[in-house]
Amino acid sequence: MPHAHDATPYDALLLLSFGGPEGPDDVVPFLENVTRGRGIPKERLKEVGQHYFLFGGVSPINDQNRALLDALRKDFAEHGLDLPIYWGNRNWAPYLTDTLRETVADGRRRVLVLATSAYASYSGCRQYRENLADSLAALEAEGLELPRIDKIRHYFNHPGFLEPMIDGVVESLADLPEDVRDGAHLAFCTHSIPNASADSSGPVEDHGDGGAYVAEHLDVAELIADAVRERTGVAHPWQLVYQSRSGAPHIPWLEPDICDHLEERHAAGVPAVVMAPIGFVSDHMEVLYDLDTEAMAKGEELGLPVRRSATVGADPRFAAAIRDLVLERAAVERGEAGVTPCALGRLGASHNLCPVGCCPARTPQPAAAGADSPYA
Repeated sequence: MPHAHDATPYDALLLLSFGGPEGPDDVVPFLENVTRGRGIPKERLKEVGQHYFLFGGVSPINDQNRALLDALRKDFAEHGLDLPIYWGNRNWAPYLTDTLRETVADGRRRVLVLATSAYASYSGCRQYRENLADSLAALEAEGLELPRIDKIRHYFNHPGFLEPMIDGVVESLADLPEDVRDGAHLAFCTHSIPNASADSSGPVEDHGDGGAYVAEHLDVAELIADAVRERTGVAHPWQLVYQSRSGAPHIPWLEPDICDHLEERHAAGVPAVVMAPIGFVSDHMEVLYDLDTEAMAKGEELGLPVRRSATVGADPRFAAAIRDLVLERAAVERGEAGVTPCALGRLGASHNLCPVGCCPARTPQPAAAGADSPYA
């Protein structure tokens, strides 16, 4: 295939992630960054930070990102893709603005962004785009030449994202006692968000009950459940469930919560549950605490065998999927004909350019890498 390893017009890939503390002294300053502008007292942040203190004040997300960077660089090198990869975070070092400043100093002028969130939502997409706009504004104020920024499309239904999760569910089922294995229920887990945010997720035409956020997760859950049935010969019942709720109790968030769901499944006579964290790229704090700690403890309390399947992490198939997505977007930007996006399921490939009205914020803010970007 012509231009198989050609990333032009892009001259850099930026891994953009959430960030996390790397020691006890980092926890409260990190949470201050996350909650900036909300007026949350420091004492309350210390209470919230107890999840991190249980793990030595260290979030696993930074090491997960380092592993993904290594996997991407290895994959790119092995396939002749000469594209430097940078890393910046929203809430902790390396900070996004510092990283973009570095790309400019290195002479990079067309940057493609990979966000560590696979689905459409305000917090999983537009907020990252707002952060990019804030960083570009900071560089502009410094008199620096701004790079053009694009963002890789949502990759929730790319085979390279799905296949490692399918393997993880099959392996978790195999780890259950044989007498409960075939009757096991699959709980596909993702981060809960306010109902209002879910309803307005994705392009305007997708807004409604759950919006694109719920529709995309349901599509992934169905794809994985079908693949598990094909591999094991057993049609396991499944449901999309939620975790990691935060915020005011009077605001409706997506339900059911995973722990409530375990209680319901146990009461219904389900003999075992496999939790599949499809909403998370890697094993960061929400996975380690809300699933591996709280939900596992709930399973033990109920006497219900529970397993948690693996996230994608730095799986080589995911790294290969990112390479595919980079080359796909590069070909589109070059105006090549016949570019066929790789996507499974009913929804097809996501948009390359977030349209106006996509995943809106409650208070409008400039956002880069979209149709409404002030930095086109």
